[in-house]
Amino acid sequence: QVQLVESGGDLVQPGGSLRLSCAASGRIGKISLMGWYRQAAGKERELVATITGIPDTTNYADSVKGRFTISRNANTLYLQMTDLKPEDTAVYYCNARISIYSFGGPWRDYWGQGTQVTVSS
Repeated sequence: QVQLVESGGDLVQPGGSLRLSCAASGRIGKISLMGWYRQAAGKERELVATITGIPDTTNYADSVKGRFTISRNANTLYLQMTDLKPEDTAVYYCNARISIYSFGGPWRDYWGQGTQVTVSS
């Protein structure tokens, strides 16, 4: 089985910074895609950023471009968040598309349990 464990969520003032981490463990052969999503209270889950491929190709939601940076080191995913705004308040979830085979496929999506980020003065 595969587990994704997020950490780093906290209460931060507007303009502040946080770094989220997501560690993937278990029966991992190959990871094709990793990403961060978030869900604010009363809203649907939305894409924040993804990273895939060699070399790493990144994709960001317009609302976080220039403020957030996604990166990956082996099976650990990071999200560096700067200039945080109250509208960034949400539960942040890690997602990974993983195959148990080193040559890839079939792929399965896994989710972490989420970490709370609250931006408030």
